[in-house]
Amino acid sequence: MAAPDLRPAGSARRGLAARLPAFPWDALSAAKQRAAAHPEGIVDLSVGTPVDPTPASVRAALTAAADSPGYPTTIGTAALRTELVDFARRHRAAPAGLDVDGVLPTVGSKELVAHLPFQLGIGPGEAVAFPHVAYPTYDMGARFVGAESMPLDMAALAAHGDAALPDPAAAQRIRLLWLNSPSNPTGEVLEAAQLASIVAWARERGIIVASDECYALLPWTVDEVPSILDPRVNGGALEGLLCVYSLSKQSNLAGYRAAFVAGDPALVGELVAIRKQAGMMLPGPIQAAMTAALRDDEAAERQREVYRARREMLEPALRAAGGEVHGSQAGLYLWTTFGTDAMADVERLADSGVLVAPGMFYGVSGGTFVRVALTATDERIAAAARRLARL
Repeated sequence: MAAPDLRPAGSARRGLAARLPAFPWDALSAAKQRAAAHPEGIVDLSVGTPVDPTPASVRAALTAAADSPGYPTTIGTAALRTELVDFARRHRAAPAGLDVDGVLPTVGSKELVAHLPFQLGIGPGEAVAFPHVAYPTYDMGARFVGAESMPLDMAALAAHGDAALPDPAAAQRIRLLWLNSPSNPTGEVLEAAQLASIVAWARERGIIVASDECYALLPWTVDEVPSILDPRVNGGALEGLLCVYSLSKQSNLAGYRAAFVAGDPALVGELVAIRKQAGMMLPGPIQAAMTAALRDDEAAERQREVYRARREMLEPALRAAGGEVHGSQAGLYLWTTFGTDAMADVERLADSGVLVAPGMFYGVSGGTFVRVALTATDERIAAAARRLARL
């Protein structure tokens, strides 16, 4: 099922907007006001926006490139493309065959997720499949082009193939299949064998597979987060595959909108052709900053340890408050249930000044869960832990 419609009763929209549900975060305004009224202030663990400093190396590169009077290129500078290839090989196990023709910087990852169906020429009568508990923008991308949204249980698809589909003809309609590992919101990780099974199934049916791996460098209870670029998954061939990655989380670059796609050079070439026509270019100074961020593994490692410490403080506090943490093997969220309705838990936690996101934002299967982000300062995470202990 698609994401629930959270529009206020009586609201009127026309054109494309009429086909869309309300922006989910607008439904949290009342709970946010309640949390903000807490005497010790709000602890906002809902959105997941980074709060820590952008690495010094990145800021220095941005400053050095500030004099940038000319237009940037859609494909990116030679230095950026080289670093994208190197990063994909170091951190996403990309094969030696990946070169600069198979990488492309994007204006953040959300715009690519939202517009990929359009850029691939998908339309009415065709379908976009994605995890049944998922980031809402996969669904939005399908809606934007009038395609069918098809939530699927990806573990079931890996294990049972066509039996996991909603109807016998579903595979014939799917043009694009989104994977998301680690998952937002659940933090679940697909193993290499599961990814390989899904890729093989999709290739047999001519389905493009795009894998959103934005949280991959934040593993907690798993030894690795395999990539669709890994030869164990794709057999050493990138045809029909795209890996989407963002520096927003690992390098605190959400404000820079610095992301990229890597994979099948033929598909990347199609995206380049469309994006040139649309003027979708990453600003020149941001390209320089992104190049520096891709090189700075030490900064990303330090940030990971910051999140590890916050997780180790927050997870036991949630359990002490009666919550059960599911999945959450990697990434920036603790997918938690208190065994009741998600919105009731949002309100109850808001009374303690802690704001979280209700699971139904991510699909109807999330209706008894809340997503709790690790993206608050150490002081605010500690405050949340104390308040949870008093529940």
